[in-house]
Amino acid sequence: MAQYHYKVRHYDSQGRPYYRGPLHLTLAAGTALYNGDLGNSPGDNFFGPAVSVGVLQRLTPHFHIGSELSYAYLGARDQARERGLAFTSNNGLGTVFFRYDLFRDESIYASSLAEAPTFQLYVQAGAGFLLYNPSAYNGTERPTNSTTYLPSERNDYPALAGVVPVGGGFSVRVLDRLRAGLEANYYITSTDQLDDASTRLGGASQSKDGFATVMLKLDYSLR
Repeated sequence: MAQYHYKVRHYDSQGRPYYRGPLHLTLAAGTALYNGDLGNSPGDNFFGPAVSVGVLQRLTPHFHIGSELSYAYLGARDQARERGLAFTSNNGLGTVFFRYDLFRDESIYASSLAEAPTFQLYVQAGAGFLLYNPSAYNGTERPTNSTTYLPSERNDYPALAGVVPVGGGFSVRVLDRLRAGLEANYYITSTDQLDDASTRLGGASQSKDGFATVMLKLDYSLR
């Protein structure tokens, strides 16, 4: 009896009892796309890795709460070739988000014999912090060991900024406890120096910088 774990029942809006179930671990890998004063064209981006690890817990039949630690490499050349600027940046993120599943999971209900949906669509949004460390230089290609970087616009890199991620994706049930899918998020940031190019543009800067990630994602249930 000391090892017996009682499952706590919760009730949906129609009074049907359900279980929130176990914690899920997530792992994702993909790439990131910069969007800022230097441009947003995929052809001007220096694509690099983006990875994340996280946890996910059901709250209601449709809502989950999750948290992730992520890394994203960003880099791009200026769309205005006459300025001749480029940058790279290493970025760490910590976020908390709410996810909404579009399809109800009947398997969570008490006495249900149904299986979890084979295919699931979801949307999500949250908030968090970004630790960014950009380096700008004159050029149109990826930096090399001989690249000479421009003086930083600020003297406190790596710097901290707020982020608001919004996005969505889909997942497919691969095994009883494992799902795999594709997820895309756009990160609205509170900084205009994600590319270390704000004051150096001489007034051309008009808005905060942002970026997007596209990643393949695994979701493993601990049950």
